[in-house]
Amino acid sequence: MNELKRNIRGLQDIRTLSGRVDQTTIPYRAYMRVSCLEMEKYRRGKEMESATNRENNIRDRFREIEIEKAALLQALEERRRADSSEAQGKKPGIVPGPSRVGFKIRY
Repeated sequence: MNELKRNIRGLQDIRTLSGRVDQTTIPYRAYMRVSCLEMEKYRRGKEMESATNRENNIRDRFREIEIEKAALLQALEERRRADSSEAQGKKPGIVPGPSRVGFKIRY
C-alpha cells in the first residue's frame, strides 16, 4: 500500500512574470496613478475648504452667543438694580409675586 504520490501540475502551476513588473515602468499606469493622485488632492482641498468654512461659522456663532449672553446679563443686572431701588421705597418683607389671573381646568 505504499504508493508514491505524484504531484500533478496543471496550467495554473506554470510560473510567469506577470504581476512582477514594476508599475512605473508601464507608462499608462504611471499616468493613471498621477491622475488619481491629482483627483484626490483636489478632493482633499475641497474638504479642507469646507472644514475651514465650518470652523469660521462656528467661531462666528460663539461670538454671537457671547454678545447675546452679555446683553442678557446686563438686562438682568439692570432689573435687579431697579427692583432693589423700588424695594427700598416699600415696606420690607413684602415681595410682589406673580399675578394669579387665569382659570383652572379640572379633568
